[in-house]
Amino acid sequence: MKKTLRLGLIGSGFMGKTHVFGFAAAMRVFDLPYEVELTAIADVTMAQAEAARAALGFRRATDDWRSLVADPGIDLIDITAPNALHKEMALAAISAGKHVYCEKPLAPLSADAREMAEAAEKAGLKTQVGFNYLCNPMLALAKEMIAGGELGEIRGYRGLHAEDYMADASAPFTFRHDPAGGGALADIGSHALATAEYLLGPITRVMGDCVTMISQRPDGRGGARAVEIDDVGRAFLRFANGASGSVEGNWIATGRKMQHDFEVYGTKGALAFSQERFNELHFYSTADAKGRQGFRRIEAGPDHVPYGRFCVAPGHQLGFNDLKAIEVAGYLEAIAGLRPEPFNFRAGLRIQTLVETIQNSARAERWLAVA
Repeated sequence: MKKTLRLGLIGSGFMGKTHVFGFAAAMRVFDLPYEVELTAIADVTMAQAEAARAALGFRRATDDWRSLVADPGIDLIDITAPNALHKEMALAAISAGKHVYCEKPLAPLSADAREMAEAAEKAGLKTQVGFNYLCNPMLALAKEMIAGGELGEIRGYRGLHAEDYMADASAPFTFRHDPAGGGALADIGSHALATAEYLLGPITRVMGDCVTMISQRPDGRGGARAVEIDDVGRAFLRFANGASGSVEGNWIATGRKMQHDFEVYGTKGALAFSQERFNELHFYSTADAKGRQGFRRIEAGPDHVPYGRFCVAPGHQLGFNDLKAIEVAGYLEAIAGLRPEPFNFRAGLRIQTLVETIQNSARAERWLAVA
């Protein structure tokens, strides 16, 4: 009989629901070492928590997240609360001896992320940060092709994460606009940075440019509040492998809903990918005959592990929640000691360090080395 892992979720918004879907699907799709029990959910008010409990299938609800952390009957704390609350909640959970799954960004500042990572490591607990785009089988294939030399020597990289959910200047000021850890670069550019290092390895130097296009937003009380963070964050990059490139995080890209894209250029070939069609990877090979060269589509299918866990036929396509299920499965296996943590707090610290180095570079208007 499988062991039971009892889950306490903090936050019932979009990401909270996504995490629950991930756990539910992972338990049915994968042969996991645990059965996950949806033990308790916490939210800002009891009404919100109770509504989420009923909708998502938790055993009980509370408006006090600390009671979840203190509960000896809960093994894993899942944090999907606003960014500024991650540190306090995670450290409390770690102090109580619980594993922690936290949505990105791990913390508003790299100093906070470092404290969280070191606390988890000292306690010997398993952690996970929500970077589920990296769980796409097509990204694993791209990484394999690059590492295997199919593209030759890598010369260039272009990464982009563009959406339009902040394009309307009348949209209100939110926690995402908080000067500590807010902005497009931290919010979605972090995904572009994580993908860049996943594919090509360490970034060693950056030259940043962060731009605020909407200088104030409604404060929700009839007034306006100044915006100090970036709407667009860009950086030129140098990689340890000798390649150079760029990334951009842009949340005012009118018309774009999920343009988490990359292009990789090598001496023997190139790759192109778009999250808006994330069951496809496009490959160009210089070995193709003249007159036959061009980007050809590689379509996701059962040959691309773990696609076959979800569907036995190619072309039927995975979805966003399936990527979260893959992420959850990897994390549960890590908790059981069957594999390393897929993307732990130390990895989350790395991304926050990159973000802050780019921000510092933009202020200094010069290249900076990445610590």
